[in-house]
Amino acid sequence: MIETLAQLRGLYAAPGERALRKQLTRLDPHARRFIALSPFCVVATGGVHGGLLDASPRGGAPGFVKVADERMLLLPDAGGNNRLDTLENLLADPRLALIFLIPNVEETLRVNGRARLRDEPAFTERFDQERQRPKLVIEVAVQEVYLHCAKAFMRSQLWQPSTWPAREVLPSMNQMIHDQTDAGPVTESAQAMRARYESQLAAERLPSA
Repeated sequence: MIETLAQLRGLYAAPGERALRKQLTRLDPHARRFIALSPFCVVATGGVHGGLLDASPRGGAPGFVKVADERMLLLPDAGGNNRLDTLENLLADPRLALIFLIPNVEETLRVNGRARLRDEPAFTERFDQERQRPKLVIEVAVQEVYLHCAKAFMRSQLWQPSTWPAREVLPSMNQMIHDQTDAGPVTESAQAMRARYESQLAAERLPSA
C-alpha cells in the first residue's frame, strides 16, 4: 500500500518541464477559444462539512460558459433535479474544478479556481439571449488553467462511433431508478421520458416572464 509521498514518487518519473510549465494562472487566447467551442463541462466541488466530493455534468450551446476576462468565468445554473449538490457545496467550500470537452477533440481543458454564487441582474442578464435566464450564475475566479493531453481519449476511443455500444445494453434510466428505489413497475417508457425532457428543454427557450 502506498502511504507516503516518497513511496508514490518512487513509482513514477519526475514530471517533465513542459508538463509543469503548461499550468497557467489565467485564460490565454487558446483556453478562451477552447471554452467558446465547448458545449459540455464537468464541475467538481468539495463536500459540505467534509462530506464526499461531487462531480456534476453541465451542458449547453458551445460557449454556454462565458469568459468574462482572462481571470473570470461565468457558468449559468440550469434547471435540474433541485438537489443543488454543487451549489450547496460551493456555499460551504468555494473551491471548484472544471473539465471542458469539445466533441471530436481528444484534448481537454481544466480550470481550477474559487466560486461565488451571483444572482444580481448584472450577472443573470448576461444570459438573456441564451435558452433561459438562469436563477443564478457561478462566478469562477480562475487560479489554474491547463490542457490535458489526448491519451485518455485515445485509450477510451470515446469519439469513435465504431466502438460505441448499443443503447439497449443498459435499461432505461427509469427502469434503473425504479429498481434501485423499489418503486414498483415502470410507468413511463424511455420514449415518453425523452419526450418529456424535450418538452422541458423547449420551454427553456421561451422568453422569461
